Amino acid sequence: MISAESLGSKWAKLPLDVGPVRLSGRAFLAPMAGVTDPAMRRIVERYGASVTVCEMITAAGVARGDRETALRLGISDDTNSAPRVIQIAARDPEEIAAAARHAEAAGADWIDINMGCPCKRVTGGLAGAALMRDLDQATALIAAARAATRRPVSVKMRLGWDEATRNAPELARRAEAEGVALVTVHGRTRQQFYTGRADWAAIAAVRKAVSIPVVANGDCQSPEDAAEMMNASGADAVMVGRAAQGRPWLVGDIAHFLATGQTRPAPGLAERGAVAREHLDGLIAQMGEGAGLRHARKHLAAYVDDAFGAGAGAVAGQRRALVTADCPSQAFRLIDVIFTKGMQEVAA
Repeated sequence: MISAESLGSKWAKLPLDVGPVRLSGRAFLAPMAGVTDPAMRRIVERYGASVTVCEMITAAGVARGDRETALRLGISDDTNSAPRVIQIAARDPEEIAAAARHAEAAGADWIDINMGCPCKRVTGGLAGAALMRDLDQATALIAAARAATRRPVSVKMRLGWDEATRNAPELARRAEAEGVALVTVHGRTRQQFYTGRADWAAIAAVRKAVSIPVVANGDCQSPEDAAEMMNASGADAVMVGRAAQGRPWLVGDIAHFLATGQTRPAPGLAERGAVAREHLDGLIAQMGEGAGLRHARKHLAAYVDDAFGAGAGAVAGQRRALVTADCPSQAFRLIDVIFTKGMQEVAA
């Protein structure tokens, strides 16, 4: 096991590059549909994430020019923000080439191809993790994307489709041969979806198969998890998913820990309340009052649950009111009540 004392000397002085993009650290925010909205990504970046990845877009959505795809492509004008990655799901090489060009024009620092999404809506269209059952088609997609953009291209995959076909090392080798700059591996097969525990040690086979950077993903919930994950997998960085919801500072905490071996203090209740307000405000600005408030409910619930625990304790009634609020002013007032009441409980 890697000790906190050894982390700084092991990784801090080694630069990590994705093509021409020099990264500040080794902790990435994963793309999560309906979760990693632009407002969340801005907050995650401010807390020190090394990289953020937008919610997956589909090549077909880019071709249609639909509003949801446009929202997911939201790129910050903040020149001090972390490198931004646009992730594309596709089956057709011509479509992914067009989508890659569109992503570059939208300001992506690099482009990620989704070959790991397990949901039936994506795999039913023979995209996402379904490509791990057709490595020739996967290779053709990679080649088309690489030819279409000047930006670096990465690939996110799973260990394989099922236990009998753990072919991530072979897909990674093919990707590297086509000029891919980085691969991310979720430590489960598609058939596992999100059940059981991610197999971090299995990612080591991918690390041995290629010389490009490898990012380990799956069940990273703390800085200590990240250290164990990198030790078990041999990966160059970690990607954090569901654990960052309600804790947008977590990815930055992990990047800091991997660079220094030091644990940052958790935000206090006042800071958590301010972040919840900022997130809600950003979603309303992006989506409008009704849609923004509805989208925010899962985030607001997560902020409260992380601060006060499952059931929300003394603020349970206010939490229920918050996630059913039907106007922004009510939601903002409840955020203030919840986190102020929590501080009063602590003081008492």
